[in-house]
Amino acid sequence: MNQPLVTFDGVVKRFGDFTAVQQLDLSINAGEFIAIMGPSGCGKTTTLRMLAGLDQPTEGKIHIDGQLMNNVSPHQRDTPLVWQSLALFPFLNARENVEFGLKMRNQDAATRRKKAMDWLERLGVGEFAERNVETLSGGQRQRVALARSLVTEPRLLLLDEPLSALDAHLVIRMQSVLTRLQRELGITFVYVTHSQSEAFAMADRVVIMSNGEIAQIGQPRDIYREPANQFVAEFVGRNNIISGTVTGVSDSNLIIQSELGEFTVSDHNKVTAEGKDVTFVIAADLVEVSRSPMNKANSVECTLISEEFVGSVVTLFLESSSGTELKVQLQERELSTLDHTAGGAFYLGWDSDSAHLLPA
Repeated sequence: MNQPLVTFDGVVKRFGDFTAVQQLDLSINAGEFIAIMGPSGCGKTTTLRMLAGLDQPTEGKIHIDGQLMNNVSPHQRDTPLVWQSLALFPFLNARENVEFGLKMRNQDAATRRKKAMDWLERLGVGEFAERNVETLSGGQRQRVALARSLVTEPRLLLLDEPLSALDAHLVIRMQSVLTRLQRELGITFVYVTHSQSEAFAMADRVVIMSNGEIAQIGQPRDIYREPANQFVAEFVGRNNIISGTVTGVSDSNLIIQSELGEFTVSDHNKVTAEGKDVTFVIAADLVEVSRSPMNKANSVECTLISEEFVGSVVTLFLESSSGTELKVQLQERELSTLDHTAGGAFYLGWDSDSAHLLPA
């Protein structure tokens, strides 16, 4: 079995009395695209900074390619970092910015120029090589920053919210650029972001952090459909979270009584007994909505509160008679067939197998 390229072994980082990262154990494989995400203050950027050598662990060990990195300076690690601010040198043109890392490695001028131009061309900004970076657009500067990081051909590239300052249409374009480059080059990407859409669109695995700890790690689909706990369920996607008490067990199904009513949820592991308090998740895109009662194992009558349009996807926010907010996610074309004018009852329904029972 191949040794991971990066390992965090019991890593703790404290700033005075504040613990930013606690007991972090994480392995990253060579050639993997891994995204670290979570709310502000969860420890994701501190984790990236420790990997870059900008912060040192208070406890634990970090290895890169089998070598202990504790106390190894950033310039000795070969772990270039693409910053949110890009950190390009305003007094240099685009080509000179890309050449900078090669110059620090004492490569001759002709070699530096050729490699810089190759990477600028590869990223589609070769025509701006002699332009001052201050005159370039946000997307063009982003590509120059990537070229500067990749020109040294590192095995590991770190990215700290690199797309957060771009317009929405540029974000989609740069996601494609990053994914293509990572696949072509086989470079390991460690990508910190607060954006679920970025992480899920590009990463092989996603790490969800909360309060300095890993709340869940896995492939995007697994995290989206099977959150490991209530924090992940609330943080990821548009989930409806319902708690209640098990009042009956039939084969692999649980009968759960909640303030919203009685529901049937699959429990394929058969680990939950009658009388237990449980919580289950039903994703908004797995809920059906109708203006008339439907023949579903689980159903709730609601009132429409508001709608949210994001491109072709619409999220309906509804409220039950108990005051619980529920969400339904539809394609816009589906909404056009539904009489969604305010007033009157709306009925939500879902299958037992569509709900995910959170671990106790």
